[in-house]
Amino acid sequence: MDGSENDDWTVIKCETREGLLFTPRYGPDDRPTIWNPAEWGGRIPRSEVNVAMDEIARRYQIVRAYCDPGFRDESSYETEIETWDQQYGPKVFIPWQMAGNARVNAVYAAMRRFEADLEHRKITHDGCPITTTHMGNVRKIAKTADRYGMGKPSQVQKIDASAASLLCHEAAADARAAGWVEETPAYAFFA
Repeated sequence: MDGSENDDWTVIKCETREGLLFTPRYGPDDRPTIWNPAEWGGRIPRSEVNVAMDEIARRYQIVRAYCDPGFRDESSYETEIETWDQQYGPKVFIPWQMAGNARVNAVYAAMRRFEADLEHRKITHDGCPITTTHMGNVRKIAKTADRYGMGKPSQVQKIDASAASLLCHEAAADARAAGWVEETPAYAFFA
């Protein structure tokens, strides 16, 4: 899950044990779990995000969820992440901050794994058009002499579905490495 409040988008993605990365849908209108604040009066509708999370938790067995809470301020998703972990965990919903100098190595490593797994077809996707657009917007931004992170070419060219996809795949890959095996039902990880 990549969380935001009023400028960037909030996105929830899922990945199956087999590596299918997808945008879950929720509610009576079967809406994608991607919220553009411009479509909601300028702010992310947190009540909708919570309803979607509840529906996802009822539909899938959530094994691990990395969630970028956004910036540490009154609008971050830290409280929601803790609440979701209490409701649907325990120790399943893990804050995974993507911003900040201290996170350069972790984000770089996640990006390298994502790129390699795409190249070797260990990840497939559902063809979500918003995610496709956001993936096309991503630019590698130099963070150190030998490390890069995710960036957008302009403020209007969003990459939030890409960030959620990266987090989702990292959670799924880490869970596989920790022993997510065939005996576990084929449900989804998400971020």
